[in-house]
Amino acid sequence: MPEASTAVFEKDNFNAEKYVKNLVQDCVGGPELQQTKHKIQGLSETVSSTLKKHVYENYMQFIETAKEISHLESEMYQLSHILIEQRNLLTTLRDESMLEDQKNIIEEQSLDPNVNEEQQNRKAIQLIKESLIGYKGNLDDKVFIHEGGLIELDSNDYRPICRIHLFLFNEVLVLAKVRNEKKLEFQTEYETRQIAVINIKDLDGVNKNAINVITSDGVRMFQCINSAAKQEWIDKFEHAIKFHQLKKPKKAQAPQPPKSLKFEAPQKSTESELLTLSPTASEMGRVIVENLPPEWLVTAPEEIQAEIAQRHFEDCLALLQKCEEHFSQDSSFHGAAEIGHKIKTLKGSLASVLMHELSNSQSRSLQAALRSSRRPLKLLVEMEKSREACGILLRVCTSAIRTSQRQARRNNLAVSELFFCDVALVASEFLRAFSAKASCTSALIVWCNMELQYFASQLIKHYLTKDTQLEMVAKVVEAVREPCLKLREIGLDLSYHMEGLLRSTLGQLLDEARYRLVDSIGRTEDPWQPYNLQTKTGLRTVLKEFDVLGIDFRAYVTGDTWINLTQATVNFCRHLLQTTESCAYLAKYDSLQRDAEMLIRELFLSQHSIKPPNSLNADMNFVTKNKTYMAEVLLPIAMNRFERIAGKKPDLLLELHTQLRTVPPKPKPRSDIKQL
Repeated sequence: MPEASTAVFEKDNFNAEKYVKNLVQDCVGGPELQQTKHKIQGLSETVSSTLKKHVYENYMQFIETAKEISHLESEMYQLSHILIEQRNLLTTLRDESMLEDQKNIIEEQSLDPNVNEEQQNRKAIQLIKESLIGYKGNLDDKVFIHEGGLIELDSNDYRPICRIHLFLFNEVLVLAKVRNEKKLEFQTEYETRQIAVINIKDLDGVNKNAINVITSDGVRMFQCINSAAKQEWIDKFEHAIKFHQLKKPKKAQAPQPPKSLKFEAPQKSTESELLTLSPTASEMGRVIVENLPPEWLVTAPEEIQAEIAQRHFEDCLALLQKCEEHFSQDSSFHGAAEIGHKIKTLKGSLASVLMHELSNSQSRSLQAALRSSRRPLKLLVEMEKSREACGILLRVCTSAIRTSQRQARRNNLAVSELFFCDVALVASEFLRAFSAKASCTSALIVWCNMELQYFASQLIKHYLTKDTQLEMVAKVVEAVREPCLKLREIGLDLSYHMEGLLRSTLGQLLDEARYRLVDSIGRTEDPWQPYNLQTKTGLRTVLKEFDVLGIDFRAYVTGDTWINLTQATVNFCRHLLQTTESCAYLAKYDSLQRDAEMLIRELFLSQHSIKPPNSLNADMNFVTKNKTYMAEVLLPIAMNRFERIAGKKPDLLLELHTQLRTVPPKPKPRSDIKQL
């Protein structure tokens, strides 16, 4: 009796077929073979019980491990908190040490205190230009005010970004990045009339001694070495803004009120005091009091800055509009030019902050980006910044859509439906936000065309490559066409443009498929005999399969398992109808209809023209029967299927059907004489 133990099955070179063959040869008679079978079954049950035991043991060990991991997770959480506190402490010490080491350019060089301020200013500018790498601006006509090293922080999580050295002049603010060798590399510059400085409340261990500088590029946050340096920077920025205003020439110098009366409410005078005043003095006092601005307007710039810092954008815009309305009614009061410039600068700062807020949503999903954009969009439209706002919104949507497309391709999701749903979402949100701005609609149309071109290029690159099966091409095109047509519900029709973008590629794929499919006809030799399905079950399966395709073979069934057509004819019926369905979906595009019909026509003629070889001595009546079935039954079914799917009459196939009916094939008499 052959060996039957687990050692045999555990060998690396174990071969089941070889083992069974040897087992049959070695066993003597049926009883011995049956006994070996029982032993193998016993071994199987033993192995199964052992496997269950090991699974149970592994499960218990997994539970124990999970408990240990839970305890370890708690300890790691505590350790993480400790490390975060240590990191904050070390970051604070590092930042302070870096700022202490970073000395000022002007302080490092000795300036002669005996020369006048103009010469000192020229000397300071010369030293700054020599220390800056890559700066090509003009500082000769500027007045140097202040400099110092700061740490730039991320405005979202207050994380240190880099070391920055600032040079403040009366008209520009120059920013330089500090390199490892303590060299200063020019980064950018801003005009002082277009910036605003906001004091940030200190938070322990996070953004202590920080200020916000609102620029044309958005909000930038800087951390000073201590509170004194922070206050000094705020004072210097205010000085630079005022310096810029004082430099502007004025058309007419209004009479200056006495210092005791400047921006102060008039005191009540007794009747005797008024009598002692001369008429001229009384009139002058009345003019001075009447020319004072309202108290709320004097404090408005500070309140607007605070509202921007606290992100109360609606209240900020309401106060700005109130100030502008007051200026439109009365701008002759004392200090109107200075207050008006501050209001104008803060309005530009608010617009920059809102645009920065709008741009920050591009790393989110499309739905989240559109939700977060509603607030800044509404405010920007009210501020007459519609063109800039719609451009930023569409750039954010582009980034979100392309990111979601990459993720969808990676996860094998329906990219076409996702894309057109996203486009519809963007269009609806865009039209809602800019409903009163008809001029912005052109930007949406241009954006849709650009996104459609990019989507088509990615579709061709990933799904419509060379040698792609025709059935897959049809599925991709149909998945594009249906959601694209749904955009008409919101007044956006991109189907014609989409067809034009895919026309060339789809035409090439149809040509390649035609050559490939026609070339495959006749590769296998056909015995030209009725098709034998071997079993009744096999026959029923084939009949049900073709019932779904719209073909009934029951009239051609003979005997229990025969179909009175060749196997090649039966298989070609399936092949032609599947190909017709794919071509019909492509033919929904008018520009592809003729190519799709040409493929079906040539495929049909290739099979219809096949003749049995002379050496086969086939029954020509049977051959004629197959060809007649193809022309009279199969082709009309294919034409009906094409018209039902494409919604168009197949003119080329109708013409072919007419030709085949007018010229029926002539059967040849069967000869029983065998050629020697």
